[in-house]
Amino acid sequence: MMDCKQALTEAKGNLEDAVVLLRKKGVSVAAKKATRVTSEGSVASYIHAGGKIGVLVEVNCESDFVARTEDFKELIHDIAMHITASDPKFVRKEDVTPEAFEREKEIYRAQAAATGKPPQVVEKIVAGKMEKFYEEVCLLEQPFIKDQTISISQLIAAKVGKLGENIAVRRFARFKVGDLGETIAVTKPADPKPEGE
Repeated sequence: MMDCKQALTEAKGNLEDAVVLLRKKGVSVAAKKATRVTSEGSVASYIHAGGKIGVLVEVNCESDFVARTEDFKELIHDIAMHITASDPKFVRKEDVTPEAFEREKEIYRAQAAATGKPPQVVEKIVAGKMEKFYEEVCLLEQPFIKDQTISISQLIAAKVGKLGENIAVRRFARFKVGDLGETIAVTKPADPKPEGE
């Protein structure tokens, strides 16, 4: 309540500007909490298109209390629905396999080189296309299907700001009737820190 009042004061009474300020604050709160351990959470499912596509997703948080809130349940339902519609292949950029990364990079490099542009321009084109690639295949980079102005990572950050706990998508599986392969994505564990850090 105090955050809302402070945002309205800071925005000089402009409601839209206050909402933007609150969303930015949610992102900064999320960044502070990103290193905290998420050992609780929930698994949600979403079945769509008359039972033709289904998703299971595990989203973690810090406490069982938050995992039982309506806000958290709404978040994991929205994420499951988004995965159903958008068919991401990985959770985060860091989870993209080196093989998939190099394959896409070589395709984009060949396409850019075929235009006859100088090598430094080709590399800039490739870098831009790789960012677009991440947006297409990484869940956290994709624009949220209900609000294309924010990404899934921004949606999660807003909930982190509201709920006060770190939230992380751990893994998901997407199945579609008739597809030979399913999509199964798991977040890679962080590299352990050397002793003494």
